[in-house]
Amino acid sequence: MKICVYAIAKNEESFVTRWAKSMSEADEIYVLDTGSTDKTVEKLRNEGVNVTVKPIIPWRFDVARNESLKLVPEDTDICVCTDLDEVFEPGWRKKLEDAWGVGDSITRARYNYNWSLDENNNPRVNFYIEKIHKRNGYKWTHPVHEVLTPEIKENIITLDNITLNHYPDNTKSRDSYLSLLELSVEENPTDDRNMHYLGREYMYYQEWEKSIKTLKRHLELPTATWKDERCASMRFISRCYKNLKNYDQAFKWLDEAIKEAPYLRDPYVEKALLNYQLKNYLETEKYCLKALTIKSHPKTYINEQFSWDETIYDLLAICNYYQRKYNYAIYFNDIALEIKPNDERLLNNKKIFEQKEKDHC
Repeated sequence: MKICVYAIAKNEESFVTRWAKSMSEADEIYVLDTGSTDKTVEKLRNEGVNVTVKPIIPWRFDVARNESLKLVPEDTDICVCTDLDEVFEPGWRKKLEDAWGVGDSITRARYNYNWSLDENNNPRVNFYIEKIHKRNGYKWTHPVHEVLTPEIKENIITLDNITLNHYPDNTKSRDSYLSLLELSVEENPTDDRNMHYLGREYMYYQEWEKSIKTLKRHLELPTATWKDERCASMRFISRCYKNLKNYDQAFKWLDEAIKEAPYLRDPYVEKALLNYQLKNYLETEKYCLKALTIKSHPKTYINEQFSWDETIYDLLAICNYYQRKYNYAIYFNDIALEIKPNDERLLNNKKIFEQKEKDHC
């Protein structure tokens, strides 16, 4: 099989060597550089990468992705789209070939994506992505949060043994995202996914009223049927009301989120966090314990990091401390420390809880 990697890049010289090494299992690597002013192009070419320089004006991610896909030869069997801040775990090519097999039946592959990792390289946010595909029959759509859109009947395989890790440059600006999302919704006002993203982006910008209005528009769309995403919109509406100090509405929308997707931890933890902010410690404990009864971790981008890291145990420890149940405070704090062993606040809390338990006895 002929396997080619393709990507877009701009001013990413610090990632080139690591990325090229990770992608070197492919037969060929193609990059569309959209106007780097650093040494990205030079370093890529030194690594044997095929580089084409072409500014995309006005900027759109879908246009850039499609231009980069055009660089991939027509005789390619499998295309692998990545970004330069991403790294495959070694051995990905053989696993892909073994699963893909011969013939034309498979059109796309779904695989693990660690969007966020901790300091020990353990996944914090993990979900599936689907950016490995046949050479023909696909195009990228949407100005931002672009998606690979099929023009053929799909046959997707899931490969849990292939993992792509994300090591982002957090200094990079996302200033263009808001305007591009507004453009995306303007181009297709019935697209539920981008309406949700736009509402979320307004929330990030602390445009609380705009966020609420847009997220409610998302919930009203006939195509907005994915319960996980609907639940997220409801949680984000609640966050906006919380920041507006309208706590009645904040709680109302969290109750709606729980009804919408009672199988997800996220709305329970979000309700625990709101109660904790308002010093309702019994209610905080109640919703933390409800969240812990949910063991399933759906691998979608909707998942919140705070639902699966040390947060729940940290909250339970503090709530039990305020209820003078120091032995439980120690117990839950120790679990939090197993997840985050070097956290100074947790370590300090452990000393406080143990001293209180000793004094209490």
